[in-house]
Amino acid sequence: MKRTLSLFAIVAALPALAEGTRELDAHEHGVGTLNIAIETTKVAMEFKAPGADIVGFEYAAKSEADISAVNAAIATLNTPLQLFVVPDSAICSIVDAHAALAGEEEHEEHAHEAHTDEQHTHDHGHEDHEKHDGAEHEEHGHEEHHGDHHDGHAEHPAHSEFYANYLLDCENPEALSEMTFDYFSAFPQAQRVDVQVIKSTGARAYQIDRNAPVLNLEP
Repeated sequence: MKRTLSLFAIVAALPALAEGTRELDAHEHGVGTLNIAIETTKVAMEFKAPGADIVGFEYAAKSEADISAVNAAIATLNTPLQLFVVPDSAICSIVDAHAALAGEEEHEEHAHEAHTDEQHTHDHGHEDHEKHDGAEHEEHGHEEHHGDHHDGHAEHPAHSEFYANYLLDCENPEALSEMTFDYFSAFPQAQRVDVQVIKSTGARAYQIDRNAPVLNLEP
């Protein structure tokens, strides 16, 4: 297993994966990424997709309907063999599957910390300002701070993405000839998945879209 997972570290240095990482960092709606490492009977998979592709929104889920949508999506993402279908003859089973949503909460926490620090600095500056220039300048400084604070938020729009890690065991890995992306049926707003397949013989990059949802895994 350690050897299988190490293939991800190897492929991280390849230009093809770097390009895929840049695309994900740009948060391109409709596009997910999937890294697949295959060695002997083990198949390790790492998947990421924008929240808009999975649940149709990227704001923090607060309503019951939104929370339910997120929970249902995570439950679906925890069934890799129903999303990324391999031949039955490969006799694959799930060893581990973990899916989650990340992004919005972390952004809000950092924004709150930044605001707290900024407010603390402003308060100290305000005391000195009040001693020298009086109430008129205090009001002006507050207005500037208020505007700067909202501008700072505008520069960092909220994004969220779903991610999942899977480990499969396939008793007959020679039968892993292809993978069908029923993922597109489960998530209608998803349009494409950029795929990296890593084997002991090397790595290859693919683009799988909903119009041609089959990945050829033949050597």
